[in-house]
Amino acid sequence: MTLSSLPFVRLKPKANARAIRHGFPWVYDNELVTDRRTKALSPGTLAVLEDSDRRPLGVVGTNPGSRIFCRMLDRDPAAQIDQDWFAAKFRKALDMRDRIYDAPYYRLIHAEADGLPGVVVDRFGEVAVVQPNAAWADTLLDEMIAALVDVTGISCVLKSGSGRARVLEGLDEESGVLIGTAPTAPVPVIMNSATYMADLTGGQKTGLFYDQRPNHGFAARLCKDAKVLDVFSHVGGFSLAALAGGASGALAVDGSAAALQLAEEGAEAAGVQDRFDTRRGDAFDVLTALAEEGATFDVVICDPPAFAPSKPALEKGLRAYERVARLAAPLVSEGGYLGLCSCSHAADLPKFRGACARGIGRAGRQAQLIHTGYAGPDHPLMPQLAESGYLKSLFFRL
Repeated sequence: MTLSSLPFVRLKPKANARAIRHGFPWVYDNELVTDRRTKALSPGTLAVLEDSDRRPLGVVGTNPGSRIFCRMLDRDPAAQIDQDWFAAKFRKALDMRDRIYDAPYYRLIHAEADGLPGVVVDRFGEVAVVQPNAAWADTLLDEMIAALVDVTGISCVLKSGSGRARVLEGLDEESGVLIGTAPTAPVPVIMNSATYMADLTGGQKTGLFYDQRPNHGFAARLCKDAKVLDVFSHVGGFSLAALAGGASGALAVDGSAAALQLAEEGAEAAGVQDRFDTRRGDAFDVLTALAEEGATFDVVICDPPAFAPSKPALEKGLRAYERVARLAAPLVSEGGYLGLCSCSHAADLPKFRGACARGIGRAGRQAQLIHTGYAGPDHPLMPQLAESGYLKSLFFRL
């Protein structure tokens, strides 16, 4: 595709072209001159973005049905967005992961930060799970997958169509096998000496959350000979890492029976099932019940879903984070540790930290903040896009 064959979209005179030039990757629908021709673009159409003086800024993927109308793909307005272009992106991403990780189990593509806006690729050995969460990526999915297979040599590619991001883009929520044969059983993944069982076809998102890997590792260092409570545990993220770190026992709490079953399988695979227990139920109800039972733990960690997935949900989400802290703090023994996590990009670190501090204070506890953790290096942060730095993990000594 040549420059001359691409349509163009133009910024309004008052739009912040400087931010785009300095690396911000998105253009919102109210920042464009939206004439009849622009509105008629099909979702996923590639176009050249121009400033208000008609100077080209780069090639973008467009979606007239999305609040994010344009996503910057390449700052060269003559760039060819084809299989070779995708392959170059994958090679860059793969080079960094291969330097950091001993085995091919990681997030290979973290959307904008790896130069593929809206695209997530998690790798599980010979299997990759792809979330094409932007219309342009859906349109060019064949070229993208061909490049992925060529660069990595993987034998199976799965598409995960679930999630809020695809809904916001007006895309289908279909999942399926794109290349090869899907695994017929959960895939074991070893991280921080713990074994996790990843359900790549029926689990949440891509089957496993790689982003918490360094925070699991830090928590494990607090857990030698400790009694541990892991709330919102999913497949046993913090509890299995704690057991690998020498915890005397761990209780995993989650609302999903399927997730807890995978956690139990992970514990058995690692040979720690005799120190592991699970409890299914609403996390808030279980925290309340444990307090009524007089239970205490040396380490309590709460890793809830995104309570504030967007700015309109921020205040309600912060109240939920405060409530988690208030209910969890009384369960921590004197001198013990409390880990509180948020994956809500709308709740920035100061706001989340404030909500946690209020909750701990309302519980009548005093705390030292000893560590602030973020996502691992396979989830790089794009400095110009605050949303790419969504994960925060705070560890307190009470």
